[in-house]
Amino acid sequence: MSTTEQAAGGAFQDPVPTVDVDRTDPHYRDWLKEAVRKVQADANRSADTHLLLFPLPESWNIDLYLKDESTHPTGSLKHRLARSLFLYGLCNGWIRPGRPVIEASSGSTAVSEAYFAKLIGVPFIAVMPRTTSPEKTRLIEFHGGRCHLVDDPQTVYEVSARLARETGGHYMDQFTYAERATDWRGNNNIAESIYQQLRLERYPEPAWIVAAAGTGGTSATIARYVHYMQYDTRICVPDPENSCFFDGWVKNDAGAVSDCGSRIEGIGRPRMEPSFVPGAIDRMMKVPDAASIAAVRALESAIGRRAGGSTGTGLWSALKIVAEMVAAGRTGSVVTLICDPGERYLDKYYSDEWLAEQGLDVTPYRAAIDNFLATGHW
Repeated sequence: MSTTEQAAGGAFQDPVPTVDVDRTDPHYRDWLKEAVRKVQADANRSADTHLLLFPLPESWNIDLYLKDESTHPTGSLKHRLARSLFLYGLCNGWIRPGRPVIEASSGSTAVSEAYFAKLIGVPFIAVMPRTTSPEKTRLIEFHGGRCHLVDDPQTVYEVSARLARETGGHYMDQFTYAERATDWRGNNNIAESIYQQLRLERYPEPAWIVAAAGTGGTSATIARYVHYMQYDTRICVPDPENSCFFDGWVKNDAGAVSDCGSRIEGIGRPRMEPSFVPGAIDRMMKVPDAASIAAVRALESAIGRRAGGSTGTGLWSALKIVAEMVAAGRTGSVVTLICDPGERYLDKYYSDEWLAEQGLDVTPYRAAIDNFLATGHW
């Protein structure tokens, strides 16, 4: 029997009574210490992710870097988040032996959380939109997780909360806890890592860091670290179509919503998530989905690496910022992220058939990128 549940809204009919653990029980404390040790050991085994150069004309005196988060053990930026969320949940006493961890996700966070759940020996259930790429579903199941697919992306929150109540498990709720589970002051977070890796470069303090938002946790971590360390770096958050973050930021509207889900998996949300911190960032850009896909295809041509659509959203915005710097005669560096590998999206962003079905024409956006790299004019 497949571990994927095909359902429009919850498949668990018989609620499991919640039986709390005795947190003074030596057996529980031994389990907790071992679970925390295993999660911390994962970080200790993992080397830092690479900082790659995107080729730009030497005469511009501008360096564009991509922080390659696809090299984590679970293949995405979300590995950092999942590790932090598991440590947060364990140390708060929310994750308990034998009880499932449940998450609302568009895929990559669920892949990483399934990995950590298996590592500490607890069940995992991912609640995801039915449109999530099949490769992400396969990876979740590979790590021992179960996939609960829903037709309406806006129901992932309520379905996750309900499954947690019915099973006596813990709803991880990345969209609430992402910004608080990560230590933004340092401790080898992504921001500290970027600055350490730039230390010997010609422009060690970047003019801009570009980080797209799904939960908003990464942009919040980077922005807070920049302010805490008193750097002059500015933070830009690009937003795809069918996401409310840009409108909510421009209008200062915490109640902003979008009536459909993002086609760029991993970023963009139908509501202003609690972990998105608008006041910490300096700029937002609205990026057409076709531009995001054109950018990841340009990335493959430039460095021979395929990446997911969210990487393209960030790269398109980073290139626009570089174009502004060129036009103004400024020098410096810009950093964006490779969020996950393109192999997860071969049937989407690298499929001309899928683009045609979606009515997306990447040709003019790809031409704009190629023309800019050749002439310096956007």
